[in-house]
Amino acid sequence: MATEYGQGYGDGHGFDSGLSVAGERRHRLPAGLRAPFEGRTWRAFGYVLLSLPISIVLFTYAVTMVALGAGLLVTFLGVPVLAAGLAGCRGFGAMERVRARSLLGVEVADPEPLRMRKSGVLAWVGAVLKSGTSWRSLLYAVLQFPWSVFSFVIALNFWAYGWAALTYPLWFWVFPVYAGQDGLQLYGDGTHNIYLNNPFEITVTALVGLLFTLATPWIVRALTTVDQVMVQGLLGPTRLSARVVELESDRGVVVDTAAADLRRIERDLHDGAQARLVALAMDLGLAKEKLTEDPEAAARMVGEAHGEVKTALQELRDLARGIHPAVLTDRGLDAALSSVASRCTVPVQVEVDLPARPAPAIEGIAYFTVSELLQNISKHSRATWAAVDVWRVENRLMVQVVDDGVGGADSSGGSGLGGLAERLDAVDGILVVDSPAGGPTRVTAELPWRAVG
Repeated sequence: MATEYGQGYGDGHGFDSGLSVAGERRHRLPAGLRAPFEGRTWRAFGYVLLSLPISIVLFTYAVTMVALGAGLLVTFLGVPVLAAGLAGCRGFGAMERVRARSLLGVEVADPEPLRMRKSGVLAWVGAVLKSGTSWRSLLYAVLQFPWSVFSFVIALNFWAYGWAALTYPLWFWVFPVYAGQDGLQLYGDGTHNIYLNNPFEITVTALVGLLFTLATPWIVRALTTVDQVMVQGLLGPTRLSARVVELESDRGVVVDTAAADLRRIERDLHDGAQARLVALAMDLGLAKEKLTEDPEAAARMVGEAHGEVKTALQELRDLARGIHPAVLTDRGLDAALSSVASRCTVPVQVEVDLPARPAPAIEGIAYFTVSELLQNISKHSRATWAAVDVWRVENRLMVQVVDDGVGGADSSGGSGLGGLAERLDAVDGILVVDSPAGGPTRVTAELPWRAVG
């Protein structure tokens, strides 16, 4: 494990404290009062305003191209026209993902690309027509138009009427000066006319405007929530494609991990047991030559070779234990974790509460996770005690390692904990690190429960 504990966290902790104090000062104003002035609100409002002209263009393009392509299907031209229309919708979808990312802060991954087994125009047309992304982009173009009209009308009216009523005390004089009436007309017919012109009515109007102004940001955000759902659901990757990408990435991690393990085993064999056995063979050869000339020297060399054999055997046992310990296969996690805990430099309390043994692959990952974490504690934590708990929750195997060391462990970057998190992710596992500066450190691993057989 290469993770360093307690390095460089003093200044960082102070910096975080300063940020939190500054944040408290900056946010002393309640969220409801500062919402109309926040950049997030204005970006959402800008998104709603832009949605109307964009949706008009997109809807017109989509309907025109689809109608033209469908009408020309009786000829060969209808197929490429329809494909061109779908491709244009995909292009609009890419623009909409960028707009949602810039104005709404929504990170939407790009959908799966076109899968073309051959090159050429016909292959491209077939790939576009077969792609689910193309048809979802067309559906987005159709659905966004009525929704953008609705959200534009609601947002603009609430915003305009809210600010107009709120600032009415500042500009109500415009009506008697330029319109020849006492104020803003609330009601009027041939007999009666009601104007907002006395101090009480002006004050009530401003208060109503204040309510509208304070409510408008939340209404706009609620409207853009629907836009987020449509962008993520129709313009992003499907769950199946995202899962395929995740599995492909996990497969790469597994392959890299296996290759690294093989290189480690080869290095340990070459630098350890193999080198020792080569030296042992040379020593035995020299002892054989001296056997008749100097029996005492030969016996002494044989005795030294016997010690080398014991050392080589111990190295091979350690190497075999690193590949897969026999105690894990024979007696399970409880005995195996107790064995690895006994080699830790600090006292370790081990508690395993499992109703049955998990699958060998999951059991092995849990064992090596605890082994690496305890090795990390021995090297870096400066702890005085540690504890290992293993239990099952529904269909998940939970592993938790706690120590009272200096803390500061970080799973980001290229640390050992980061590599461990990647290994767990390859089997749909999760690694959670809670290690504030000063300790204690609590690392929780969650693995899928798979029964034996």
